[in-house]
Parts: sequence; structure tokens; C-alpha cells
Amino acid sequence: MARKPKNIFVEGAISPEKIATSIQHHSEKTDIGAHSIFLGQVRADEKEGSVVRAIEYTAYEEMALQKAFEIREAVFEKYPLTCMHIYHSLGEVKTGEICLFVFTSSKHRKVAIDACEELVERIKKELPVWGKELLENGETWKVNT
Repeated sequence: MARKPKNIFVEGAISPEKIATSIQHHSEKTDIGAHSIFLGQVRADEKEGSVVRAIEYTAYEEMALQKAFEIREAVFEKYPLTCMHIYHSLGEVKTGEICLFVFTSSKHRKVAIDACEELVERIKKELPVWGKELLENGETWKVNT
């Protein structure tokens, strides 16, 4: 059965409960020996004499979902994974909140870790998702996510 593109987008921050629930759902899958998780968090960087209070994420959603699907398929083909999950925020995410959650599972840790790292790097490089930093002084600053 062919896989189909999944919606990877979450409106606003990715909650700790969503992360915990995702991990908990895998406890039933006893052929998994390792999980690797990447959590991207919004930083309170200093810019132009102010501090970042949030990032507002936008995307060409249809194009981004198709590209995420292509990346997923390539990584599944390259690594013997049991599971793979990608969640990326859209809209405003405040400093300290999670904006990217990548989760890979496999029988062995090296596979899970390598696949997770490749996924994160490819998402950051290839997905048409943009962030605009919202500063405490009311200004904005465009960033590459």
C-alpha cells in the first residue's frame, strides 16, 4: 500500500502533551529498541536592541506537505525505521515553546539517531516554511527556519 502525504502542521506551539502522547503510543510496539527525538524551541535572541518574543511561521502548505512526504519516503527508503513523525508549527510560537518535533523509531539506536538528524537537516533546508521573529519592541525580523 502506497503512503500518502500526512499533515505535519500544528497551529501554534507543539504542546508537551502532544509529545508525551506520541511517545506513549509507541510503548505497544515491542519491536522498537530505540527512539530519537529532536525538539526545536524558539529562542529569545537579541536583535536590534530588542529581544525576540515569538516567531510567526508561514508556509506554502501544499508544497511543503508534498516536500515533507518526499523527504519522509527517501528517509524510510534509506533507513530501516519502524516509525517516523514530523510536526512543524504554523502561526505564532512564543519563546520557550516547541516549534518542531521530529521523532524516529527503529530496532537500533544508531539508525534512529542518524535518520532523525538527516530528517531535521533536510526539513530545515528544503521545506518552504518561513519564520518572522516578533520582537518585544514591536518590530519584526525575517529568519530562515
